[in-house]
Amino acid sequence: MLALLLAGCAPTTDEDARLAGIGTARAAPEPPPLPHFTEASFIAADGRVLPLRKWLPTGYAAHEVKAVILALHGFNDYSGAFDGAGEIWAQRGIATFAYDQRGFGGAPERGVWAGRTAMATDAATAAQILRRLYPGIPLYLLGESMGGAVVVIAMTGESGTPVPDVDGIILTAPAVWGRATMGLLPRLALWAGVRLTPGLTLSGRGIEIRPSDNIAMLRALGHDPLVIHETRIDAIYGLVDLMDATLEAAPRLDATALVMYGARDDIVPREAIRRFVDALPPEPRRQRLAWYDHGYHMLLRDLEGPVVVADVASWVTAPRAPLPSGADRGAAEAFSRSGAQVSLGGR
Repeated sequence: MLALLLAGCAPTTDEDARLAGIGTARAAPEPPPLPHFTEASFIAADGRVLPLRKWLPTGYAAHEVKAVILALHGFNDYSGAFDGAGEIWAQRGIATFAYDQRGFGGAPERGVWAGRTAMATDAATAAQILRRLYPGIPLYLLGESMGGAVVVIAMTGESGTPVPDVDGIILTAPAVWGRATMGLLPRLALWAGVRLTPGLTLSGRGIEIRPSDNIAMLRALGHDPLVIHETRIDAIYGLVDLMDATLEAAPRLDATALVMYGARDDIVPREAIRRFVDALPPEPRRQRLAWYDHGYHMLLRDLEGPVVVADVASWVTAPRAPLPSGADRGAAEAFSRSGAQVSLGGR
């Protein structure tokens, strides 16, 4: 087997090709189509077809739309995560677009980690398309959990990725639980798992974590075939690498931002979110923090989700106005105090 592998890697000469009856001239591969949106797909820069959902205001021409949101979903989720929020934003004159990120939902290579460079490039490409579709309209990039981490990587140009041309970003419970805030045992388990059994899948059953207080929504996700219910270890490893990179990129996040976090988040520990916020550039006029005392990890879909959704709608249409919920009042102090209250379970 080793000999066959080495033979397969040997270079092919022109004489080899001639003797095999193969012409040396080969047709150039077809270039990928230009990135664009169809009615239900996002054609990425490399030609990959990603499922697309959109929620458009009725009765509005493109130039009349108040704002546009490009939304990135979280880990193991898909673009349907924004069904409720997108409908509410559409009623307020805001257009929302969301696609299934590579490896998730109905996208190709489901369950396989695509890498942060490809995911960040997709976000920049989709933003470029929306700039063409809605010239002169405020455009915002929203990321939920893992999607928030992808937004940070994209906006800081990490790994040489193009920076999205947007007016601001919204991070809802961004995934920033990197190794710096992770215990020794999970770090060791992840290190060993990705080397010994990278393709092994884990379900998470039996782990007492409450991502939301919206039980009906959680039960629906449990039966949704587009949600990934068993995760490869190497995909988890990729996610942790992404979160590490996000924490490291925080000081370079030169963007107008709204950062939203729920005090009852069981997924992203308070110490992690505090470190992320503390590392942001010291430009308070460009940053808005929002702290929700009764919020869980899935802020937009919690029982109080409509409150968070309304805050997003307010911010994208009037970025300097106070948030309707008041979640921005005293938020900076709440984020800084969170470090003293932290446990790795984020309770």
